Amino acid sequence: MAVEAYLNFQGNCREAVEYYAKVFGTEPNIMTFGDAPSDPNHPLPEEAKNLVIHARLSVAGSNLMFSDTFPGMTFTIGNNISLSVSSKDKDELVSWFNQLKEGGKVGMEIQETFWSKCYGNLTDKFGVGWQFNLDSGEFQM
Repeated sequence: MAVEAYLNFQGNCREAVEYYAKVFGTEPNIMTFGDAPSDPNHPLPEEAKNLVIHARLSVAGSNLMFSDTFPGMTFTIGNNISLSVSSKDKDELVSWFNQLKEGGKVGMEIQETFWSKCYGNLTDKFGVGWQFNLDSGEFQM
């Protein structure tokens, strides 16, 4: 289990990830929205295809994760960092999510996604952003 920082950018994520990779002498793992499985019910806008949906860097033994915000989503510098919690225990993950959503605001209810059998995100009552991801070992972005 790990708690990791997740940083969001507004269209310049690739530039930031490549910069940090150079600074820390590491190789980035970058996936664009265009690389993700397509959904015919929700076609991807052209301007989103080259934006980063997820990137990861290993820095000094810890992982940093990154993404661009989807076109049209709110982006505020200073509120663009959240904490990402991974666990192999789904019940534990759901319990944490349900407790932290009390008095907060859910961005995405716990649900299955193409990268995880259990993912959700929220902002807690103190304004801290959280992401919850089941670490099943099946898919690693």
